[in-house]
Amino acid sequence: MSIPGGLSVIFDLDGTLVDSEPNYFEAGRQTLAEHGVTDFTWADHERYVGISTRETLVLWKERYDLDAPLDVLLADKNRRYLELARASTRVYPQMRAFVELLAADGVPMAVASGSSREAVRAVLAGTGLDAYLLTVVSAEEVAHGKPAPDVFLEAARRLGAVPAECLVVEDAAPGAQAAHAAGMRCLAVPYLPSQAGDSAFATAALLVRGGQAEFSARAAYDWLAGAVRPA
Repeated sequence: MSIPGGLSVIFDLDGTLVDSEPNYFEAGRQTLAEHGVTDFTWADHERYVGISTRETLVLWKERYDLDAPLDVLLADKNRRYLELARASTRVYPQMRAFVELLAADGVPMAVASGSSREAVRAVLAGTGLDAYLLTVVSAEEVAHGKPAPDVFLEAARRLGAVPAECLVVEDAAPGAQAAHAAGMRCLAVPYLPSQAGDSAFATAALLVRGGQAEFSARAAYDWLAGAVRPA
């Protein structure tokens, strides 16, 4: 059994391929503390999972009444995140195995992320995933981040793929919305299994309700080989 020809796979990065959310939480906590906000919790962080760094900071400026310019906050948070990411970022083992199975079949792949391009490149290089994922699109490079479809459509363009022939692998509701808006199928593996009932995931072609704890590279590969055909 092998993957049908003509299919391309586009991965989200944070929370999908790698468990980077703890680093994003800590970078955000430090950034906010620098500007007088000292009660930022993990529960607060969860509200912004799946939203680009820039758009998260736009929301923070309003919510926490931050005076610093957006670009200053963005540079500060990205710097802190890169320091943490370069020190330690964990790849989900079954996701690495899935990428390797797809690579062995010659399936074109890309990463489409809400993170900065520098952050994406640093994580891919540090984890060795850059050997397989050569095409990268950051939300910095498009007009609108998720849940708009821009990053996925740009990834498809760079791969030379038709959107209907792309499968998106996502962990967050805004990403699932973006995939649907792009006219792409979605394999959803919620970072927060408690959010699996979110209506955005109802459009997924396959929803792994238990998240990474239930995700199997072989099962996903076999499903893809048997269930997904280019439209």
